[in-house]
Amino acid sequence: MLIVAILLIIFLAIGMPIAYAIGISGFAFFLQHPELPMTIIAQLPISQTQNFSLLSVPLFILAGNLMNASGITSRLIKLSSVLTGHMRGGLAQVNVILSTLMGGVSGSAIADAAMEARILCPTMIKKGYSPGFTANCTAWTGLITATIPPGVGLILYGVTGEVSIGKLFAAGLLMGIVLTAVYMFVVWVISGREGYKPERARASFRECTQAVIENIWALLFPVLLLVGLRIGIFTPSEVGAFACIYAMLVGIFAYKELNLKKIMRTFADSVFDVGGIMFIIALSGIFGYGIPFERIPDLISSAILGFSTNRYVVMFVILFILVILGMFIDGSVVILLFTPIFLPLAMKVGWDPVHFGILFCTIITMGNMTPPVGLAMSAVCTVLNVPISDYIKNMWPWFWASVLSVAVMVFFPGLVLAIPNLLF
Repeated sequence: MLIVAILLIIFLAIGMPIAYAIGISGFAFFLQHPELPMTIIAQLPISQTQNFSLLSVPLFILAGNLMNASGITSRLIKLSSVLTGHMRGGLAQVNVILSTLMGGVSGSAIADAAMEARILCPTMIKKGYSPGFTANCTAWTGLITATIPPGVGLILYGVTGEVSIGKLFAAGLLMGIVLTAVYMFVVWVISGREGYKPERARASFRECTQAVIENIWALLFPVLLLVGLRIGIFTPSEVGAFACIYAMLVGIFAYKELNLKKIMRTFADSVFDVGGIMFIIALSGIFGYGIPFERIPDLISSAILGFSTNRYVVMFVILFILVILGMFIDGSVVILLFTPIFLPLAMKVGWDPVHFGILFCTIITMGNMTPPVGLAMSAVCTVLNVPISDYIKNMWPWFWASVLSVAVMVFFPGLVLAIPNLLF
């Protein structure tokens, strides 16, 4: 299995597409074990995708694309400006709040970062915000989007680890709120140092109320998801189908911006998004077969527990490993391959799987914002034409704020689990 892992790292380092790197590395495992029938290689990708709960992944991706096409994004920008435009670093604060509101729409850190880079960032740079700060603000706040339901990473973790997706969604709300507060503080501090001014005067109560009413359908979306799961109307897969229908109804009848042409274009775009993720999931079945076969979870558990059996030490060792992995491997891949390794270890030393899952997914998704292969970082820097060196120079306040937020939440499981315990 060591040879397989080395091959995976080499293939990713030379820029091979992730799915092929996983599949070829997994195939190498079977070459090392001629006693295993080669027909398993053909069976595993198919069986990997024959999980009813995984149906929620393409459905939520389609729902997010439909909501973006229905005119919700422009309304959320207006609401964000009304709520925080009067604060120090007004446009940057709008950036943070927009990512928070997009959490109930998109569910993808990369999609959110790329969208804001095109819509909001040119105005920020034109108003005097440095390109490095603008790029980091846009990339890192995408972490909020991935944490607030319906985050795709939470769904993958729940399916892979057989953990309640409803409870993960509920716990993600709190984590998203914490990250929002932390990033707003980071913006406030940096804006004070750099002299970034408010964008507008404080909005009146009437203006705030009107902006909330205009966005009520988008704001209700995550609430309806959790309520539907809680009272048993939907399974996680069924709630994804409900999300698609809801997005279409809002776009067609409430906002009147979604027509047949837009729907067909959204379906076409979603095919590419879903195809990429599901191809990775399918081929990860080949790679993942060797993990229990070689008893990798037991070996890693023994190594870490040999270092310490203290639950907090074990948690921080796992999180440190995940920070490193997230820098080099796509977050979806890390979740699929390492949930079966680290979740049993965390539970063995007394961690709740929902609490662990929120920390696990947050710290892995953080890899999208860090070099050398962060996808959100690359997307934002490419759109804005910002050098990676400039991005890295401005990255550290955001990096340490994110790491400290996760570290603090390690010590407050009751806070993370408060909403799941209340609802479920």
